[in-house]
Amino acid sequence: MAIPIWRRVRRNFGISAPRMAVRTHLPWWGRGTLVVALVAIIAGMWWWGFDFGQIFGGFDRKEIEAKITTLDAEAKKLRSEASDLRARNSTLESELAMARGAQETQQKQSLELSGENAQLKEELAFLQKLVSDSSKQVGLQMQRLSVERDSDEMWHYNLLVVRGGSPKDEFDGSVVLQATLAPTPGAPTGTHGVVLTLPDDQPEAKAALTLKFKYYQRVEGRFRVPAGMRVTAVTARAFESGQSSARATRTLQL
Repeated sequence: MAIPIWRRVRRNFGISAPRMAVRTHLPWWGRGTLVVALVAIIAGMWWWGFDFGQIFGGFDRKEIEAKITTLDAEAKKLRSEASDLRARNSTLESELAMARGAQETQQKQSLELSGENAQLKEELAFLQKLVSDSSKQVGLQMQRLSVERDSDEMWHYNLLVVRGGSPKDEFDGSVVLQATLAPTPGAPTGTHGVVLTLPDDQPEAKAALTLKFKYYQRVEGRFRVPAGMRVTAVTARAFESGQSSARATRTLQL
């Protein structure tokens, strides 16, 4: 006798249906390996899709990385070249400064030598004239007295003492300078002119004013002037040792 369909359904799916167990044929480590492989495949597909998406979108990461690497190398090269150029520029600037200093020194020396040459020529002409006139001009004379300002308080003097004729012995003596001082336009009110006598007022000038020569001697030196004063006239007198009267006198008005 055939069993009705509804009984068979109730027997299989109802309360009285037999229990059914589902068991896998893979161990746990196999399932883990399968999961890891599946995750790796999904990640690879995602990464591959990401790269291709960038390429299709106009952005190539590998190309950008290559360009960045190239730019880094070029930047390092340029920094190295810039450092070398700075070092060369510093060296050239130092050499240029030294060359300019040497040029200025040479120009200064050239001007000094030109001045000395002109002075020597002038002195040579004077001495030649002095020698030619030595028989006519007998005795002590003062030539070429000059006084110039060196600074606000220092003045420079220069004079030449000569002996005419044919002297046989040396002349021993000294020069006394008297400088007439007057107040400058900017001097304080009540400042009066004074007379400065060398070497009495400035004993350090005594050595430069000492005379000991046979034919001629140049007398040259400096003297101090009080602040707010200027030299208006200078008188030079040459004295022989042991004598109170001057053997030669010369005055210069400034």
